[in-house]
Amino acid sequence: MKATVLIDNIAKDKLKSEWGLSLYIHHGDKRILLDTGASDSFSLNAEKLGVPLKKVDYGVLSHAHYDHADGMEKFFAVNSKAKFYLSSNCKENCYGKRWIFSKYIGIKKGVMENYKDRIEYIKGDKVLAEGIRLISHKSKGLEEKGKKDGLYIKENRKIRPDNFSHEQSLVIDSDKGLVIFNSCCHGGADTVITEVQKSFPNKKIYALVGGFHLYKSSDEEVRTLAQRIKKLGIEKIYTGHCTGKKAFEILKGELGEKAEQLHVGLVIEA
Repeated sequence: MKATVLIDNIAKDKLKSEWGLSLYIHHGDKRILLDTGASDSFSLNAEKLGVPLKKVDYGVLSHAHYDHADGMEKFFAVNSKAKFYLSSNCKENCYGKRWIFSKYIGIKKGVMENYKDRIEYIKGDKVLAEGIRLISHKSKGLEEKGKKDGLYIKENRKIRPDNFSHEQSLVIDSDKGLVIFNSCCHGGADTVITEVQKSFPNKKIYALVGGFHLYKSSDEEVRTLAQRIKKLGIEKIYTGHCTGKKAFEILKGELGEKAEQLHVGLVIEA
């Protein structure tokens, strides 16, 4: 397996950066695009990095937020064949709330309808190809994390805390073990790890890749996650985007070489 970061908050070598995430993953004879960032910048970086978006077999949306979905239109213009796989719980209804104010942070309005022939909705888990699986959240009580982080769903003119039922993990069964991709881990990185363990009880987890949504978390919460990663024998974490600078520094201090910062152009192999 080989994964290339196309968009992250950090970029090097004159590549574009933005608040968002997008990764191109090549496993076996299959090519996957995980998320598209917040604009068409992922495609501009792909061109500079020699990544063939036209050859992508599967598009996957990790969850229904703009900073992962708003480049989808550009992908559909570049690639004429690949379906984009979304959780069946994805809707245009995600909001961020602060005090009494709320702001729409979901998929660009109209995209789901305008490109409905290119979108496939997944209920539960799905095997995309040999060694490639999508895992949905099954844990209860995740709306508490939504409430804590000020993330909400609007339904029937009412707002409720997000339980992240629209979020999914992409799991690759690589030569080194399982590689888990979850772009924001809104349900908690520890929750994601536990859910994958239940789906693959006899498999070793080699790496966890993505944003861990720790930029609002306490130092103790971050250290607890690091200790959990150590205890499980996970060999690598590659994290950025919504993890936050301070949280990454704590993870790096606890995990040393096991922890690497995501940045545009980074190549991950397993």
